[in-house]
Amino acid sequence: MRRVLITGGAGFIGSHLADVLLKKGHKVVIIDNLSTGSMDNISHLKDNKRFANHIDTIMNKRLMKRLTDDSDMVYHMAAAVGVKYIIDNPLESIQTNVRGTEIVLELANKSNPKKKVVLASTSEIYGKNKDGHASFREDDDRILGTTSISRWSYSCTKALDEFLALAYYREKKLPIVVVRLFNTCGPRQTGRYGMVIPRFVKQALLNQPITVFGDGRQTRSFTYVDDVVKALIALAKYLGAVGEIYNIGNPKSISINELAEKIKAMTDSTSKIVHIPYEKAYEKGFEDMRNRQPDISKIKEHVGFKPKVDIDEMLDSIIKDFEK
Repeated sequence: MRRVLITGGAGFIGSHLADVLLKKGHKVVIIDNLSTGSMDNISHLKDNKRFANHIDTIMNKRLMKRLTDDSDMVYHMAAAVGVKYIIDNPLESIQTNVRGTEIVLELANKSNPKKKVVLASTSEIYGKNKDGHASFREDDDRILGTTSISRWSYSCTKALDEFLALAYYREKKLPIVVVRLFNTCGPRQTGRYGMVIPRFVKQALLNQPITVFGDGRQTRSFTYVDDVVKALIALAKYLGAVGEIYNIGNPKSISINELAEKIKAMTDSTSKIVHIPYEKAYEKGFEDMRNRQPDISKIKEHVGFKPKVDIDEMLDSIIKDFEK
């Protein structure tokens, strides 16, 4: 039985990860400040004797030291997430993503023995698309916009997280694994912070206008949370993953217009699909990327990862969860 610490464990992905680890017989401890997480996500675990939760910030270094020392490994999932949340809370987002990760890595390195850290990064790392660039590989160059556009701050903070993790690995021999997540979706995800699928599903079920930002021709790939959790656990177990970066995602993409139409049809909604310019949805000067799909050849080769849940299955599961 392993003792696993999950930062951001009351969040959407963190809570699903806790579920699976507990089912596998591990002891799970989470810490979450509930800025974007929710007690509803972990309420079903309260009577599990192998589960403990701490509602606190990862900035609480004294508590984090105790939790890290008492664990065998750390999944660092805590971060400011969602385009809307990051734009609305730029200072907090930068501080949480940079200082929080610094604390996690520092304490994991000082612990005896050193603790393996699986660091959740993001596809936002890649920034804008190159012309004719169909999908992103882990070693691709990054193209970002100006610092006056706040959405790029998230990409920069997560890049700094990766630099920190890799520096700890190279200089201190801290066992780290970096994962870049591409649009994870599933039950428990909220549209409150800009996530597109739960926002569309809620609007469709309430027969409200389904609001598509921009022209809707931009494409995204969506990965079901169960597939993501399996990949996270497989990479934590794989010794060859230490010091490496992996994309976790689904290479199949869909346009946002097609996504809205599909959700409308699957919910038998009378909603109208309405397009809203970016400057009205977010802020003046907001930039988006036209396409974002992962190249998953590396993770497929190393641990055999292949997403199993397609877009229709994902949406059916999410719709049923919202209907409840």
